[in-house]
Amino acid sequence: MQKLPVWPAVIADLVCVLAFTLVGTASHASAGSAGHVVAVAAPFVIGLAVGWLATRGWLAPAQPWPTGVAIWFATAALGLLLRPLFTGGFAWSFSLVTAVFLALTMIGWRLLAALAQRRRQTS
Repeated sequence: MQKLPVWPAVIADLVCVLAFTLVGTASHASAGSAGHVVAVAAPFVIGLAVGWLATRGWLAPAQPWPTGVAIWFATAALGLLLRPLFTGGFAWSFSLVTAVFLALTMIGWRLLAALAQRRRQTS
């Protein structure tokens, strides 16, 4: 697989986290202030950064496995662990929604990139 440049991959992951944050705050009618949206996103952005560093994601940024799964896991797990420090509260239902949404988006874009790469190689 041809290596995707690092910055588009980082931005794609950030977009996933921000989409999660915006959809969540909008669905709970709590997106009133930019400060609140930042507070909700911050623990997940920290988890994302740790995931990228821990996995050395820049070596294979678009690989669904193991890079994508490890970055997703770090983002979701650390984000959920840090969340009470930023906005408070922990709920299992929120944890499940968080894990599924971030998995679908963060691993999903990598799967689509891998599929597109395979199609380019076969044509």
